[in-house]
Amino acid sequence: MNLIQDPWLDYIHRNGDVKKRPITAICDPNVVDFSLPRADFYGAAYQFTIGLLQTAFAPKDLSQWHHYFKTPPADAVLEEAFNQVSHAFNVDGNGALFMQDFDLLEDAPSTTVSGLLIEAPGANGIKNNTDHFIKRGVGQVLSLDMAALALFTMQINAPAGGSGHRVGLRGGGPLTTLVMPVTSEASLWEKLWLNIINKDFWRYPSPNFTDGSVFPWLAPTQTSEKKGSEVFANAVHPLHVYWAMPRRIRLEVEHRDAECQLLGQQVEQVVNYYRTQNYGANYDGEWSHPLTPYRFNPKKPEEPPFSVKAQPGGITYKIWDTLTLSSDVQGYKCATVISHYYALSQRHEKLLGYSPRLKAFGYDMDNMKARGWYNSELPLFAFSEEQQDDVLTAVNTLQDLSVKSLKQLREQIKHAWFDRPKDAKGDTSFIDLAFWQKTESAFFTAVSQLIENIEQEDESLTPEQAKKWLTTLRGVCFDLFDGYAMAELGNARNMARRIKARQALSRWIFNSKDIKAFIREHGIAIDKEIA
Repeated sequence: MNLIQDPWLDYIHRNGDVKKRPITAICDPNVVDFSLPRADFYGAAYQFTIGLLQTAFAPKDLSQWHHYFKTPPADAVLEEAFNQVSHAFNVDGNGALFMQDFDLLEDAPSTTVSGLLIEAPGANGIKNNTDHFIKRGVGQVLSLDMAALALFTMQINAPAGGSGHRVGLRGGGPLTTLVMPVTSEASLWEKLWLNIINKDFWRYPSPNFTDGSVFPWLAPTQTSEKKGSEVFANAVHPLHVYWAMPRRIRLEVEHRDAECQLLGQQVEQVVNYYRTQNYGANYDGEWSHPLTPYRFNPKKPEEPPFSVKAQPGGITYKIWDTLTLSSDVQGYKCATVISHYYALSQRHEKLLGYSPRLKAFGYDMDNMKARGWYNSELPLFAFSEEQQDDVLTAVNTLQDLSVKSLKQLREQIKHAWFDRPKDAKGDTSFIDLAFWQKTESAFFTAVSQLIENIEQEDESLTPEQAKKWLTTLRGVCFDLFDGYAMAELGNARNMARRIKARQALSRWIFNSKDIKAFIREHGIAIDKEIA
């Protein structure tokens, strides 16, 4: 099977039909999305096709980018471009195979193909019977196309894998951020092309598609048993980041009829096992993946940046600034595709005809264990690079007040629940999640107003706008407290404890130094009312 020439992905068409077609189907205006059985496979399919387009069909400048955004290429044009690299996309057969080790790994042990699914329990989990919530036996028989997608998903997200099994180029479980249309009815081409960077913006030398500098599986594996074998960015082509391959893996393909456990369909080529060997490519030093935001220590510029990862609690506006803005002072660098969008919007204000959204997704990893998969969409706003520091400073003020309000809410709910709240154990992340969800709309309304004000050379919210944000925070805090702590009457002692906790929350939300500082900074008329 060849991932360029053969139909292997299912596509959703505008009329609701789902058909398996070659990769060139992405330019069909009637195709609106992929149809895949897993959320992480969707993320991988987007990254695969974006990487393929950037590698083999990147526009030379903004004019050509705009042309193909408005008028997708003909199927034959895209096919000709992709055929330049089709030799690197064989999944089975002889010779170099997609995302698989250059060596056959004939002496390496075989393991069930479900091990390519990142949330699947490892050998110790199965041996010790600790896979209570993530069950064994899922995906033990995969079609060849799903095995190829699982393999790609593992290589781009590779978490720490024990002795010598290397992490991905962006670290284990990185966040991916994409620019997306405002409507889900947009064509798949539009969704993908928004994340292609023109060569005038991102300049790199013409790639060699045969020597392994772009596709590492075309050359002998650079193993990492010893120190000094690290792979640095200056040793490969910049496009290598889309195709980095830290794991040494060979699929064991069988040509027989069987049912793929992910698709629930009969197929003619299946994968039950794969062979794996440790000490693959050890990516080190400073890397910059175009689809991922980074953080760095502005006080220690010699230290390499690190990719932003998903954390417990999901992707909320708490980290919106990290995902969408860049600041040398605070140590943020948004993904290159986001910077590219800002450049497009400034040079051609009505280039897209709408303000797109930010799509962010990725695994929340605890070393080798997947704690969850997060997928969120947040607003994107168009503003100049010169305005970013002003936007960031003001946005951080809003976020800081949110974080402190949530902390007080959480603490006072615990005081309402327990006689000894400091000794209370358990997961209270549902409080955080509810808080971020209920305040998100007001936050982005404030950000939108803030950007409009900055464009008019006013660096902050008006008193009325700031008061509305503060009122929202207060209202959400009291609503959540009452919902979680006051819903049941209980006995007199419990009620007294709850009332005392609510009074403490009220004192903070009206009279704390943080609230008073926000009021002074924005010139808000002092509110004497106590809830």
